[in-house]
Amino acid sequence: MSLFSFFRAVLVAGLTLMLAGCSSAPEYTPKPKGYNRIDLPPHRYQQLAPGRPYTFEYSRYAKILRDSSYLAQPHWINVYYPSLRANVQITYTNVQQNPKLYNKMLEDARKLTSKHEIKASAIDETVLTTPSGMRVSVFELSGEVPSQFQFYTTDSTRHFFRGALYFRTATANDSLAPVIDYVKTDIVRLLNTLKYK
Repeated sequence: MSLFSFFRAVLVAGLTLMLAGCSSAPEYTPKPKGYNRIDLPPHRYQQLAPGRPYTFEYSRYAKILRDSSYLAQPHWINVYYPSLRANVQITYTNVQQNPKLYNKMLEDARKLTSKHEIKASAIDETVLTTPSGMRVSVFELSGEVPSQFQFYTTDSTRHFFRGALYFRTATANDSLAPVIDYVKTDIVRLLNTLKYK
């Protein structure tokens, strides 16, 4: 066999293998579950400015906005994260040692959470105790719900403080999971530093 015949045989064999590889059905490999890349800053906090019957620490990356809804009362605010399009709505009511008003606030807090039962795959309630001894009811909602985290705390005589996390985006909650966890950490800091005046 001449050198030319040898190279010709190798070339034909190589081309045959390449064509055989191209004609087979493509193989698909499932990709692991992943999230959109979201760069989250380190947690840093600042004190809420005076002028309200409560105070707490909140994220330096958030802005305090007055609640502008038609139902808003004087001390209702939003802790808004512009870069994350996240909003923690805070409502506050002085229950004035009025058992009827206190019970109404409790009932409203439960109703507002239960409105999400239609879309929620689960609602987990936990009662936490802050370093100052305050008890906080926390509700974590799973599924494609508009609010993934809600809470309320009260001293049962004067103060009723409630909050809910919302996102101003149509992004699915599973894609928002890192951001939800990030803001939940800030909410826990808010609750642990909450004090009434």
